[in-house]
Amino acid sequence: MKSLLPLCLCTLTLTLAADDASPFNGKDLAGWKTKGAKEKSQWTAGTATMNAVKNGELTVAKDSGELVNAKGGGVDIYSEATFGDAIFEIEVMVPKGSNSGIYVMGEYEIQVFDSFGKAKPGGGDMGALYGAQPPRVNASKKPGEWQKYEIHFKAPRFDANGKKTSNAVFQKVILNGQVLHENVEMPKGTPGGVDGKEKAKGPIMFQGDHGPVAFRNIAIKPLK
Repeated sequence: MKSLLPLCLCTLTLTLAADDASPFNGKDLAGWKTKGAKEKSQWTAGTATMNAVKNGELTVAKDSGELVNAKGGGVDIYSEATFGDAIFEIEVMVPKGSNSGIYVMGEYEIQVFDSFGKAKPGGGDMGALYGAQPPRVNASKKPGEWQKYEIHFKAPRFDANGKKTSNAVFQKVILNGQVLHENVEMPKGTPGGVDGKEKAKGPIMFQGDHGPVAFRNIAIKPLK
């Protein structure tokens, strides 16, 4: 296996399977599409911090390194590159009260939410497999702090006629070093995905039509 390339040097094809890769080059939105009207997008490349005065907002410096939905209420964004079985490593940061999501293959959502301090997380909290299963523990950090997901995902299988023969499986979901899920089958996609169709390979999508959010260090590795 090749070593992980720096974000700003990664070169992508539309389908990645063999080597570690990142769909975000760290400096602009090349290689990404919006779900919905592009002019409504709040996405940019920059460096985000939680606003010191309005802690439900993000302040963005116009340099590089992070994929930032600055204001929320815009559109979702998804990669041109597509993936099947993979390990997704993603760091995420939300301001106070914010809400977003990570859609593996563009169709299966892991919730991103400010759930810090909640005693018993539910199906809409940080780390939930939205509409399928709440996280077993609340591993959320404070709003404004970076948090790391590690998602081990097995794509659904299809026969030669396109009929699904096995469901997608979240083999493991880890947040900030704590295991949230193991071997959870997804009999169908989450509402709000790229096109609502299950497939053998799909993009990574980040929800941008809810609250402000930032992502960085997006690394995708083949699942062995």
